[in-house]
Amino acid sequence: MVSRPAIPLARHLLRVRDLIDRAYAEQLDVAALARSASVSPSYFSRSFKAAFGETPHQYLMSRRMERAKALLRAGELSVTDVCLAVGFTSLGSFSTQFRRVVGESPSAYRRRDDHAALARLPGCYVRMWTRPGT
Repeated sequence: MVSRPAIPLARHLLRVRDLIDRAYAEQLDVAALARSASVSPSYFSRSFKAAFGETPHQYLMSRRMERAKALLRAGELSVTDVCLAVGFTSLGSFSTQFRRVVGESPSAYRRRDDHAALARLPGCYVRMWTRPGT
């Protein structure tokens, strides 16, 4: 049975999750995130997973992939520019991670025909339907 984190820690976890949502493109590591929650890295990782169902790294990768997919759908940036915009420093790492999460390469995802249909939908539905499953 998984226990829930204490209420005061839950507020810190929400703040850290908001930080990840805002600063997904920056170099975030578990130690820095744990410091912002005022707990040890191992306790932070366990508490984050208990509260949100995924590790801090998985959550960060999900946010980065969501943003990458949105930028690729827009078609205004090259794959390399998208890679850098979402916080990756290596195009190879980005492409490998993107393929693992999405199931196809960033270039193939950009070429898909269904992006025009998604443009007519509210953003909350697009995020829900295109959220990567890590």
